Amino acid sequence: MNALGIIAANEFLDGLRNRWVATAIILLGAMALILLLTGSAPTGTTRAGVLDIGVVSLSSLSVYLIPLIALLLSFDALVGEFERGTMLLLLTYPVTRWQVVMGKFLGQMMILFAAVTVGFGLPAVAVVLLAETGSQSWQAYITMMGSSLVLGAVFIALAYLVSVLVRERSTAVGASIMLWLVLVVLYDLALLGLLLADEGQRISQTLFSALILVNPTDLYRLLNLTAYNNIGQLAGIAARAEFGPLLLLGLMVMWIIVPLVATISIFQRREL
Repeated sequence: MNALGIIAANEFLDGLRNRWVATAIILLGAMALILLLTGSAPTGTTRAGVLDIGVVSLSSLSVYLIPLIALLLSFDALVGEFERGTMLLLLTYPVTRWQVVMGKFLGQMMILFAAVTVGFGLPAVAVVLLAETGSQSWQAYITMMGSSLVLGAVFIALAYLVSVLVRERSTAVGASIMLWLVLVVLYDLALLGLLLADEGQRISQTLFSALILVNPTDLYRLLNLTAYNNIGQLAGIAARAEFGPLLLLGLMVMWIIVPLVATISIFQRREL
C-alpha cells in the first residue's frame, strides 16, 4: 500500500475509535428515521412518497448537521499534528506533504461516507419496507445522500484550509464555528435582509441568483429540491433550467478543489 493509502487507512481507523463518529451516525440515523416515519403519515392524502417527503425534510435539516459533523471531524487535522509535534515525525517518513493532506482527506471522507450510508441508508430501507415507493423517489433519496457527502467534503476541505492557516487548536475551533455560522446561518439571513431592504427592486433576479450560487449550502438545497420534479412540486420550488444539477454539482466540487489546492500550496511553504 502506498503512503496515501496508509495515511487514509490510519485516519479512518482512528475515526472509528472516536466516540464522536458513533454519535454522529446515531444522530443521523435517529433524525432520518424520525423524519421518514413522520413523513409517512400524510402520503395517503398528498400522494407523495415516503422518500419524497424524506428528501425535503432531510435536505433542510442536513444542511445544518452535515457541515457541523464535517468541521468537528477535521478542524484540527493539521494544526493538531503541529501542536503535538507529530507532523515533523510524520514527514521524516517517505511521504510528501500533499500526500499527508490528501490521505487525511480521503480517510475522513470514508468516515463521513460510513456515517451518511448507515445514518441515512438503513432508516430508508426500514421505512420503505412498510410503504411502497417509486424508482424516482429512490433516485432523489440517493441523490440527497450523495450530495450530503459532497457537502461534507466541502466543509472538510474548508476546515483543512483553516487548520493550515492557524497556529493553535483553540483558534481552529473558533474559526470553524465562525465558518459554520457564516455559511450555514448568517449568509441566508443577510440575503433575506437585503431583499427586505430592497424596496426599490434594484436587485435583479440575475444578481440574486448569482449570490445564491456563491454559497455551498444553498447549492446543496437547490440540488436536492430542484433536481427531480416530484421533489420540486412537493417543496413548492420549480426547477429552473439555468440551475441544472450538473451546474450545481460542479460548483460544489469547485468548493472542494479550491480549498484543498490552497491548503496544499500553503502547507508546502510552511515551516515546521
